Amino acid sequence: MSVAALQTALAGEHAAVFVLGALAGRASLSGDPELLATVSEGYVDHRLRRDQLTAAIRDLGAEPVAADASYVVPAGLDRPGRIARVARATEQACAETYSWLVANTVDDLRQWAIRALNETAVRVLTLRGTPEIFPGAGEYADR
Repeated sequence: MSVAALQTALAGEHAAVFVLGALAGRASLSGDPELLATVSEGYVDHRLRRDQLTAAIRDLGAEPVAADASYVVPAGLDRPGRIARVARATEQACAETYSWLVANTVDDLRQWAIRALNETAVRVLTLRGTPEIFPGAGEYADR
């Protein structure tokens, strides 16, 4: 089992939690309750995964990578469509990370990564993303 793979996923979750937290605040002002629910659900799910990854890394005897002091949140988040696009891009980045984690883990951890990938891919679709045969797999996405 690769601690480096888990650290990469954890770094992605730190970023997702930060960005989705900021987006939830903007979505609450947008007047779009569905968008707020989707972004808020994503925030809660990513916090849970962040905590699970932190525990898994500690269980392997390593120190989990820390979150950055801040992350870039794009400007112009005053319309629901823009908020949804940024949320979709954040979820897509997580799908790519989990696709990579699936390829670099085995057994129970791989099953966990598959579930995380599936949940993230569904959220991309909820945010009006494009269905992919292999979500997050980049070059294999359209085959």
